[in-house]
Amino acid sequence: MKINKIHFKNFRIYKGDNEIIFSPDGSKNISIVAGKNGFGKTTFLTSLIWVFYGKMMGEVEEKYKKDIKSAGGYEKFIKSLLNRDVKSQYEAEKNVVPVVAVEIELKDILIPSIPCKSVVLRRSYDLRSDVEELHIFIDGLENELTREVGFEVFINDFILPREIAKFFFFDAEKIVSLAEAKTRPELKNLSKAYSEVLGIKKYEDLKRNLETLLTKLKRNGASPLEQKKLELLTEEESDLQKLIDFNLEKQTSYDKEIANHKALSDNIQEKLIREGNGITLEELQSMKAERDILKKESDEIKSKLKKLMDIAPLVVSGRKIKDLYNQLVFEQKFHTDTVDKFILSEQLSSFSVDLIKNLSNLGLELSDKAKVVEALKTTINNRQKSMAGSTEKILLDYTAEQFRNFEAIYNNIRTTFSNQFNAVVQEEKNNRMYLSKVYHKIKQAEARKDNHLAQKLREEKIEADGKIATATSEKNKLIETLGGLKNKQTTNARLLAELEKKFKIIKVDQKKHEVTKVLLEKINTIIINIKEDKKYSLQKSLLLGLRKIMHKNDFIYNVRVNVMDDVMDIDLLDKSENIIDKDSLSKGEQQLYATALLKALVDESGIKFPVFIDSPLQKFDKYHSKNIIKEFYPAISDQVVLFPLLEKELSELEYDYLKPNVNKVFVIENTSNGSGFKSYDVDKLFNHIKEEANVYAN
Repeated sequence: MKINKIHFKNFRIYKGDNEIIFSPDGSKNISIVAGKNGFGKTTFLTSLIWVFYGKMMGEVEEKYKKDIKSAGGYEKFIKSLLNRDVKSQYEAEKNVVPVVAVEIELKDILIPSIPCKSVVLRRSYDLRSDVEELHIFIDGLENELTREVGFEVFINDFILPREIAKFFFFDAEKIVSLAEAKTRPELKNLSKAYSEVLGIKKYEDLKRNLETLLTKLKRNGASPLEQKKLELLTEEESDLQKLIDFNLEKQTSYDKEIANHKALSDNIQEKLIREGNGITLEELQSMKAERDILKKESDEIKSKLKKLMDIAPLVVSGRKIKDLYNQLVFEQKFHTDTVDKFILSEQLSSFSVDLIKNLSNLGLELSDKAKVVEALKTTINNRQKSMAGSTEKILLDYTAEQFRNFEAIYNNIRTTFSNQFNAVVQEEKNNRMYLSKVYHKIKQAEARKDNHLAQKLREEKIEADGKIATATSEKNKLIETLGGLKNKQTTNARLLAELEKKFKIIKVDQKKHEVTKVLLEKINTIIINIKEDKKYSLQKSLLLGLRKIMHKNDFIYNVRVNVMDDVMDIDLLDKSENIIDKDSLSKGEQQLYATALLKALVDESGIKFPVFIDSPLQKFDKYHSKNIIKEFYPAISDQVVLFPLLEKELSELEYDYLKPNVNKVFVIENTSNGSGFKSYDVDKLFNHIKEEANVYAN
């Protein structure tokens, strides 16, 4: 199946009638639709989703669901598709036809039992009648089959199921989210995509319907009192789910707001740098705070240095300080000895008195006693003379406390003073150097303070950063609230389950309940078997895709798909069968992985439909880009349409690699009248860029 041509009428930026003819070629499957930002590349994809699915486009991708909700519902959203100028002219003068329409012609389409060469879909909306219409023509005529099954069902069953349309119309940058799936909800989304591609979704829908029927049958047997409790719990469950959905929507809204303000802040920062003043006000304030800290540290260092300088003269005195210490040591010893002599003299006197008393008890002759007393006195006198003192003089007479203080200083000078002094001097040098650098930066930052543009840009950046902080704070509050809501939801579900256990199924529903349970078991078995059978095919396809487009040989040696209940996870394995952390992959490698996964899912679907890729090659280096161009784009589908931003998402060298497979090239050109398509020769795609460069140069 291929798209031959697309016709736009007043679809948003495409004012009036604009047509693009692809004329698909079997040997060359790639078409290029290039354009600058804001010229209509994303609008092009939106038009395709609308022409195929209309009010059901919200089921294709979350983005469209949000757009419809933001517009206030599909009825208002569809009005936003009409070109603004046309709408304004109609409202002012009523002299234009306010119709928006998209028509698409498909070729090589296979419809069972209906041989055909082409199928044309045309969806339109007329503002005058407020009516949307869809027409399907098979070989130029309306067909009974399309009317019988319904246009929407015909598109979903015979052209492209809306559940997997997102894999054929996608933004290359967004598919990285597939590679980053980690949480259970994210892995559930991956499993859901897998189920949609494999066609399991119909079985899972049937499974949910059977589970709902079982619940209904159980609840039919509830008593009036139980029914009332059940009703209250069901209402609470519904209210909680609405609050959770609202909370998640608000979080998404804040995420978008934060991303927008962050982009604005980054853009302003770039402008500040271009102005030669890349330092923001916050950075300037931070530098001034750092300056103040360094100045305070400088004062503390000077204080330490002053204390050391107070004892520097003692250090310089050299030998003299040692002599002083020796003198003080002598004096302290002298004082100690003096005290000791006095005590000893007192003790000797006391001893002689006691000894003389005791001599009387010995019965000695008076002459002998006199001799002993005389000898004792002579001995004591000699002893006291020997203790009389030294020839040294007392010069300073320090107290014990003063001596201990000086001794501490003396020991410090002899041991650690040199290291302390050198460390403080080095600390002072470092502080002075850092302080000088900060002063220089501040001086540079303030050198252009009279630049009014830079000042204005700083103010805008402060405002943008403030909004980021506010939005982040609000989002964090929502996350806390969400946790509480989910806890309540879990509690409510448990109460419901416990209540339902008490219900007795009424006799008339007993048989239905048994049959439904059997069917549910069979459906579960079928789903498990299909997933198990198909996961090996997905593993093989994914591994083959990775080996083709990754330039690191054997970086990913194997792939393992894990399917458990409603969760699917994919492990990337190295040679030792160890799991490779996907966070360790670069952004480019993550996009390669997601791209290979996308191709594997498309292959598994078995659906032959054109693939449209917005923002290709955005995060790839030149090696990966070459692999993608040569291995991925030519093989993903029989028809591939790329929407690159030339020279950013597709360079001239990369285009040369792609050229052998390129069939048609178009450039979206924008004028005051809106956007339109200009066809270029395949060899001259980059000519218009060079022409523009020449115009600006002149």
